[in-house]
Amino acid sequence: MDVHGTVAEGFEPVRDAFAGNFAALGDRGAAVAVYRDGRKVVDLWGGARDVDATDGAAGPPGTEPWRRGTAQVVRSATKGVAAAVPLLLHQRGELDLDAPVGEYWPEFKAHGKERVLVRHVLNHRAGLPVLDRPLSPEDALDPLRGPRAVAAQAPVWEPGTDHGYHALTYGWMLDELVRRVTGGRGVGEWIADEIARPLDLDLWVGLPAAEEAAGRAGRVGRLPEAEPTGGGPRLRPKRAVTEAYGDPASLTRRAFAAITPFPDQNDPAYRAAALPATNGVATADGLARFYAALIGDVDGVTRRVRLFDPATMERARAEESAGPDRVLVVGTRFGLGYMLHGSASPFLSPGSFGHPGRGGALGFADPEAGVAFGYVTNGFRKTVTADPRAQALVRAVRESLRRTGSDVDRV
Repeated sequence: MDVHGTVAEGFEPVRDAFAGNFAALGDRGAAVAVYRDGRKVVDLWGGARDVDATDGAAGPPGTEPWRRGTAQVVRSATKGVAAAVPLLLHQRGELDLDAPVGEYWPEFKAHGKERVLVRHVLNHRAGLPVLDRPLSPEDALDPLRGPRAVAAQAPVWEPGTDHGYHALTYGWMLDELVRRVTGGRGVGEWIADEIARPLDLDLWVGLPAAEEAAGRAGRVGRLPEAEPTGGGPRLRPKRAVTEAYGDPASLTRRAFAAITPFPDQNDPAYRAAALPATNGVATADGLARFYAALIGDVDGVTRRVRLFDPATMERARAEESAGPDRVLVVGTRFGLGYMLHGSASPFLSPGSFGHPGRGGALGFADPEAGVAFGYVTNGFRKTVTADPRAQALVRAVRESLRRTGSDVDRV
């Protein structure tokens, strides 16, 4: 399998790991990009862009090659991109993170949600990971019905007292909150206007019709679970995790079933909708470049662009939630909208912040190392927070930093 693209001197381990993902871990089409101090040092892609799946079963490898500009649905890696919107609104003085959500969105206050703060939406402490009445795919794609369903939902724990991953409801809460603050502009539109366009990012929450017509998004599919070669360990979930995903009454199953059945992720209508929790479409470079702009200056269309000022960056990665996650049933750590480095979601170092996408994708930044990372794939696996393919690439980045003289003993 040919690997295309370039790596800067010293980052050859990333190319080796990327090729190894195809040889040992079954990747079929993927891309990875890494920025260091605002400069791209890794830009690799390979495999096929049209991996197919029929009725949820793994299909044969595609035949159309992945190209430099191929983009993919990145699932929950979308959450990290979407989180930048309320944080930037706060940075501009337009949104108070400690205000009740109902102050901006009065209908939300129903059923005991008066004390849900804006920060609770971002740190997964709102107590609203499930819907008692799941939405159909058609309802889920409607920009009004998802927020209305969340507004009508009672919390399943006292808001602010505990945390649990809001797999799908996160997006509806965030989108409606942003609309109320901005006078009608949703998360997807805000990202297009204020983030993607100034930075020239191939990254969308709501893929435009012109990009769909141009065939920018490759097909995604589910891969069989790979047996690693070369003596590597096969990771198995703990019994409690397996039981939680197998129990229809568990918060775990109910959180991921807030849309039932889940939409076809290859449907153009799904990619065109704006679901800030789960349906972002991005290239690896778009994801990495976005994170690079959160921590430093990056060359934009007309000027150098940095999105977060230092105070906002620290706010994003300051620990807000930690410990057993009531939905994921493992220990998780969250800042404001971002997962933080930990055993359930390892990034580069304790100071890293970002977000994985269920099944493979990953984007994060590490301010101390000056590193931003993006990985996208069309082959989804069962992993939720720590896909072996992404982790192999992160380890290779760590090794590359050592080779180039960085002090990475701490990572």
